[in-house]
Amino acid sequence: MSKQTVLLLGATGETGGSILNGLLEAREAFASIEVLVRPSSSASAKVDKLRAQGVKIRVVDIAAPVAELVSSLSGVDILISAIDAGSQTAQINLATAAKEAGVKRFVPCAFTTVAPPGGVMALRDSKEEVYQHVRKLFLPHTVIDVGYWHQISWPRIPSGRVDYALVAVRNPNMEFHAGGDTPNMLTDLRDIGRYVARIIQDPRTLNKAVATYSDVLSEREIFTMMKEMSGEDIPTKEVTAEEIVASRARAVAALAASPQDYIAQLAAWSEDYKFSKYVRGDNTPAYASYLGYLDASELYRDFKPITFKAYLEELLGGSVPVPYKERFTAK
Repeated sequence: MSKQTVLLLGATGETGGSILNGLLEAREAFASIEVLVRPSSSASAKVDKLRAQGVKIRVVDIAAPVAELVSSLSGVDILISAIDAGSQTAQINLATAAKEAGVKRFVPCAFTTVAPPGGVMALRDSKEEVYQHVRKLFLPHTVIDVGYWHQISWPRIPSGRVDYALVAVRNPNMEFHAGGDTPNMLTDLRDIGRYVARIIQDPRTLNKAVATYSDVLSEREIFTMMKEMSGEDIPTKEVTAEEIVASRARAVAALAASPQDYIAQLAAWSEDYKFSKYVRGDNTPAYASYLGYLDASELYRDFKPITFKAYLEELLGGSVPVPYKERFTAK
């Protein structure tokens, strides 16, 4: 098979950055690795850094008419979207243009935990609008979902020595949601791109959904691991399923009252994650299989992901990179 040209939207974000790194690690497998950026971002320091890495930049307004987008996608074989969470439906015209431009595989912005569509996670439902549009177009595609990031799955410890890596101010207690025993798939953010680079080259994944993860752990298992590795006794707090449901209802009501409030949006998404992961128990290999996902750990048995334990070793050693550092790092 001839080498293909890959175009990535969202390369300056956290997930997009991981994807770009994974593609660049495997760059010999591709004819060209290119990045699509909006005109407003084309002169930014982040984009200049991409140019310095030898990445070709295509400046495109994704809100432009479809005919204009078609021209911008000329020569692209694989189009990957890692668009920001609040702009999911902006991919609809992009998918239409990809179909007209002859793109051979569109990877819409999935990259979230496994959950069903239809009222469980609002963010998932906005993504599902895009998937349904893609299917109506008969556009070749692959949906890639990932375990909950290692980077946001660990508890604080009393000494504060891992607080440098907090991406938000978090409760000092280890919270056990709905009993704390529900298993969840976990993925290191840095592995997402490495998985993507493999998946998009694999004919078995065309028109399929794929789930990636390194570990399946409950909160109590995470607690035990952190306690043993840190040598610190971590305070705990129980959060019942009923409390999660009630908190989610309040967050949804607050967002409905202020739909343009970004903080309210984040709060509602956070409560959806808790409901899906802990009350429903969606984020597991068994449920992913039931929904028809392919399991990346079975497809790529030679792939060695960063385990959660290995991540904790880095975290406790003070050396992990911090996602969203500019926005959410705790002071």
